Amino acid sequence: MSEAVRLSSLDASFLYMETPEMPMHVGSLSLFQLPEGYKGDYFEAFKAQIEDRLDAVPMLRKKLSRTLLDLDHPSWVDDEQFDINRHIFRGSLPEPRDMATLRRIVGWMHAKLLNRARPLWEFYVFENLPGNKVGLYAKLHHALIDGGAGVALSQIVYDLSPNPAPRTKAAKADANSEGETNTKKKGRARDVAASVMNTYVNLWQRPFDKAAAASPIALKRTGKTDFGSTLIDHVVDQVEVGMKTVANLPAMLKTAGSVLPGLLDVGKLKDLPKLIPPSTPFNKAISSERAFGTATLSIKRAKAVAKAAGGKLNDVVLAVSAGVLRRHLLAMGALPDKPLVAMVPISLREDGNADTNNQAFAMSCPIATHISDPRERLAAIIADSVQAKSVVSPLKDFIPNFTNASVLGAPMAMQIGSLLYGRSGLSDVLPPGANVIVSNVPGPPIPLYAAGATMLHLWPVSIPAHGMSINITVQGYQDQLEVGVIAGANIFPDVQPLADMMAEELDVLEKAFETVKA
Repeated sequence: MSEAVRLSSLDASFLYMETPEMPMHVGSLSLFQLPEGYKGDYFEAFKAQIEDRLDAVPMLRKKLSRTLLDLDHPSWVDDEQFDINRHIFRGSLPEPRDMATLRRIVGWMHAKLLNRARPLWEFYVFENLPGNKVGLYAKLHHALIDGGAGVALSQIVYDLSPNPAPRTKAAKADANSEGETNTKKKGRARDVAASVMNTYVNLWQRPFDKAAAASPIALKRTGKTDFGSTLIDHVVDQVEVGMKTVANLPAMLKTAGSVLPGLLDVGKLKDLPKLIPPSTPFNKAISSERAFGTATLSIKRAKAVAKAAGGKLNDVVLAVSAGVLRRHLLAMGALPDKPLVAMVPISLREDGNADTNNQAFAMSCPIATHISDPRERLAAIIADSVQAKSVVSPLKDFIPNFTNASVLGAPMAMQIGSLLYGRSGLSDVLPPGANVIVSNVPGPPIPLYAAGATMLHLWPVSIPAHGMSINITVQGYQDQLEVGVIAGANIFPDVQPLADMMAEELDVLEKAFETVKA
């Protein structure tokens, strides 16, 4: 049995923010094409495949273990009663078993909390779709995984060919051996305490030792959840944060020196009002119901527009989203004179990093919904995006150093605060932090398979929030941009019309930048 793994502050925060009205899990809806003439039981074949590979993703066997009175962050521990039948389910669609029905069912299921007594993930397989297709709805708690790690996990769970070679016993033995080795590396409580005391000797020498400053800082922890171990691990966290702060002090001072002059530039103060989101009809508290919509766009076409405009693919995603929201608000007679502001998640994950934890934060970016001309709108988005990134980018290197900062008792306080915020209706009267969440997640550029079926689509299913009732997430798959639009159903009873507008808005941008070949 492996030692407990304590959640970072960032990972744990998704547990504390969760309420019945605001589940904090992410997911995807995949559509697969079965081979012609398929006669097997696809559900059983898929379940058998996942069960055979669980050793490659050990986090899928771990559940939460809380500390006494929620004094500190919980830990991941092995689920000794793990049963795959509690995580992979056979779904059933009523007639006419079409995409509209599937989207409606996924929206309903995405509103349901995951059971914290078990590992925080579930798969639902929907067979007998028209055209010999299969739907797969997957959801995983955000405390376990972020968008970047979700893509990495999909590449572990799914296949790169329709008929992959079976995993060998040697490969499984290697994985188990690695787990045992990692377990042995964990220190006992007295070893942890000793390492904390020894840390002070070198703490103030580290900034002046280039080799030491460049090396990662990771102190031993007990990995237990009893009261004494919780206190010891909390002390370790504070020391580690202090060490990282001191080690990164030169870089932080350099960053401050480069960022502060721009922030204090009086000429740029005129841009600050654009970062204050205007009030809209959809910046309200959400209910415990969801509406879900999907769309598929061409990556090639979107990149052509980005190139013609002198921007990035993400700028085009923001522009398409802005066009859709502008049309929606115009139809309601509620378009603000100020631009809407999007919360845009930014990945801190390095290339090749497939750790199943959260490595992200967000920036605010105006999306020029007040500009009617699509060409001018995209130009404004590109300019505002560049400015937002210039402020955020210098901070990316040392933000991960503080993901273990914590305060005893904060978990309970944060959970009570989240519940009060949602139930009090404060989000209906307070200014929103942003109007909409827009995320663009890189995805696999190659075809994927599962149990012999070919994946046709991979639509993301994300998280709306109180005050930000709609989330537009875009994920790449092969040559497609897969769009998942999810919202609180009390604000948006049906979001598929908005999703359908995404393709229309891309057409508008293509015409504006003359990227369409005659």
